[in-house]
Amino acid sequence: MKKYAVIVAAGSGLRMGTSTPKQFLLLHDKPVLWYTLRAFLTAFDDLEIVLVLPKEYVDEGKLLAKSTGSPKRIKLVTGGETRFHSVKNGLALVPADAIVFVHDGVRCLITKELIHRCYNMALEKGNAVPAVSSVDSIRLEENGRNRIVDRNKIKIIQTPQTFQGNILKKAFEQDYRESFTDEASVVEQYGIKINLVEGEELNFKMTKALDILVAEQILKRKIL
Repeated sequence: MKKYAVIVAAGSGLRMGTSTPKQFLLLHDKPVLWYTLRAFLTAFDDLEIVLVLPKEYVDEGKLLAKSTGSPKRIKLVTGGETRFHSVKNGLALVPADAIVFVHDGVRCLITKELIHRCYNMALEKGNAVPAVSSVDSIRLEENGRNRIVDRNKIKIIQTPQTFQGNILKKAFEQDYRESFTDEASVVEQYGIKINLVEGEELNFKMTKALDILVAEQILKRKIL
């Protein structure tokens, strides 16, 4: 089965508080995005990547692709107005007869095991969306009040959200809605049941400066 990963890295990363987008910040002298690309390139020898970037960072993206050692397996496209549009741009380069991973470029600590877990479930059931349970108490705010919610019923969604290509490409032919915050929401709206697969605690999305410090320490242990 063909395998493609659409790596979404078209955001500006304003919450990180840096002028450089967070996907290009350095971890042990390599950009965050380098670790993400290498994770997918090494997970499957026949996997190809579509890297979605801000248009002003395409040149940096080309250099980054070369630095992975597998530039021929990486194609670059520019992002759109929203995540939905960025993913749609990437899917234009993906065939329908493939398993497609859609992954946040700044989830750079993803493991080969999780990628394989998503692939196997998507191959069997049509899709696989990684999720972890909440370890915190959860309260829901509505109508000016808040109430406790059973955290055992709450799942925190991660990526790579993984789909059979024919399903994903058809789902993305829908008109954009504000409720389309990830690929699962798009596919669910299309009428497909979403299957959850066990995610990983360290597969977090780097958003704040503290996340960079945590990732550096985790990678340091792996390097050493």
